[in-house]
Amino acid sequence: MSFVESEERRALRAAVSELGKKYGYGWFTEKARTGGHTTELWEEAGKLGYLGVNLPEEYGGGGGGMADLSIVLEELGAAGCPLLMMVVSPSICGTVISRFGTGDQKRRWLPGLADGSTTMAFAITEPDAGSNSHNITTTARRTEDGWSLSGRKVFISGLDVAQAVLVVGRTEDARTGRLKPALFIVPIDARGVEYRKIEMDLISPDKQFSLFLDDVRLPADALVGSEDAALLQLFAGLNPERIMASAFAIGIARHALGKAVAYVNERQVWNGPIGAHQGISHPLAQIKIELELARLMLQKAAALYDAGEDLAAGEAANMAKYAAGEVAVRATDQAVQSLGGNGMTTEYGVASLVAAARATRIAPVSREMILNFVAQHSLGLPKSY
Repeated sequence: MSFVESEERRALRAAVSELGKKYGYGWFTEKARTGGHTTELWEEAGKLGYLGVNLPEEYGGGGGGMADLSIVLEELGAAGCPLLMMVVSPSICGTVISRFGTGDQKRRWLPGLADGSTTMAFAITEPDAGSNSHNITTTARRTEDGWSLSGRKVFISGLDVAQAVLVVGRTEDARTGRLKPALFIVPIDARGVEYRKIEMDLISPDKQFSLFLDDVRLPADALVGSEDAALLQLFAGLNPERIMASAFAIGIARHALGKAVAYVNERQVWNGPIGAHQGISHPLAQIKIELELARLMLQKAAALYDAGEDLAAGEAANMAKYAAGEVAVRATDQAVQSLGGNGMTTEYGVASLVAAARATRIAPVSREMILNFVAQHSLGLPKSY
């Protein structure tokens, strides 16, 4: 891994940054406040090849990896218009299908995921399972011609813009009677699929939903990969999720820090800019340091994942997610503090970042579960749960 980005990646950063600035935070929040969607940006990013930069070239992707895709999301976030479904559609779903899907599944889904014409959601969380994916109860039972899937999921992003959802369910082992995790591609318009919006105190164009699956009949080829290796396949999708969640949080932190720095450079009090005072400058400098440290861990996680080092990538991706969530919260809070009363106004667009940043400490995995992971797997301490 080099600390100097390649010319291609620097060009990718610059191009995506320009695209993000074309839309910006004002456009993004207007969509959020009016119940709109980021369709225009999503479609343009897809046509330019940014959404599928990590997917195989033979299916319309860019042939890159998670390092490239994370650059796209980070730069859009820094411009004030992060696309949450990038964490899900090309990252989790695209990766899982690329690595474990059949030839037919790849031909059916990857071109659309690459150019943005298809959006796929991801459903793992359940009301009574939460972070414990071993307690998932959504169950798939074999039928004469395929599968029947029943269960309930919560906090599923983007079902209103998706054409399909990758569902984590369980199949029954005929030999032992035990339930095993498995992944299924479920069309949103399939009979028996219903979803309801969850009202959130988040200013975001991306909505959250409860998903209900009532005897949803699926063909045999709805199963992705082997039902005997689904746990391995699942974590092959969750590591990219954590990498992209880190990029999402880092983009928010950069945007907030940029607004704060611009303001304190211009705001005049006592015959000088308030940014000259250490009470203002030092907290912002600390955030800059923490931001760069989080980005380094993000880059390490992406490099390890792209090199096929899944185990090491899991540790780094969790650490990156932790660091990115922490700095996002600190950056947005300090931005509000730096702007004073203006930090709470709609005009300056800082306070509206706070809830989104706070959510990055919770989703897609909480900071406490990351600390559990690091304590157990990195430090060798006894399992605490």
